Amino acid sequence: MIGKEIRLERILDRNTGKTVIIPMDHGFSLGQIDGLTNMPRIVSEVSKGGANAIVLHKGMVKHGHRKGGRDIGLIVHLSASTSLNPDPNDKVLVCTVEEAIALGADAVSIHINLGAPNESRMIEEAGGIAKECTRWGIPLMVMIYPRGEGIDPRSPQAIGHCVRVAEELGADLIKTNYTGDPATFRPITEGCPVPVLIAGGEKTGDLDTLHAIHDAVAAGAAGVCMGRNAFQRSDPAAFVRAICRTVHEGVDPETALEAPE
Repeated sequence: MIGKEIRLERILDRNTGKTVIIPMDHGFSLGQIDGLTNMPRIVSEVSKGGANAIVLHKGMVKHGHRKGGRDIGLIVHLSASTSLNPDPNDKVLVCTVEEAIALGADAVSIHINLGAPNESRMIEEAGGIAKECTRWGIPLMVMIYPRGEGIDPRSPQAIGHCVRVAEELGADLIKTNYTGDPATFRPITEGCPVPVLIAGGEKTGDLDTLHAIHDAVAAGAAGVCMGRNAFQRSDPAAFVRAICRTVHEGVDPETALEAPE
């Protein structure tokens, strides 16, 4: 497991054990989305803000990963679907672990939607990816959500089930929804030895976003894996800096938005 441990040091902060990851895989599913039309620029911005890592699809590594400036961890996403599909929750594999390693990845990520019609295939594919990650000593982040007809995406029971499935599969990091309430989220993180990160979802206000992060971290979250709520800000570097202060320093949201001395 030493390979995983070495690579995780580029994603998890050594001092806090937490992380701020900015996923930028949205172009595959949504097209030319605001904030991701100039990949080198936005990668540089979130890097300047202090993000620990970014998530990219394989084709964007050569076009969008940093060309200079501050170092940042690289997670290559292996799953994809598009919003044009009648079932956008149906994720398929578009990259292998070996391809990701050849591109210089520090970790890989996969996406599972529990409750979706093709849940069983996604779980089966995730099992194979987990095996390859163990073979190659590369960390696996499982992005897993409760998504299906009649399923509440904020249900503590459903989110807890997602976290347990990811843990059982062998995830090294887990990204899922925040329940919206520290009291219901704390038992989920306490019952899981794997770092649990909260997703950001669609863009919300600055303070609303930071309050959710602050509460989730206080309830045991190991950080955030947050895309649109970071890269779609008018000043992405400044807002990522505020996220990092909230996660790593534990400052309150209002203070986090102030320019550091």
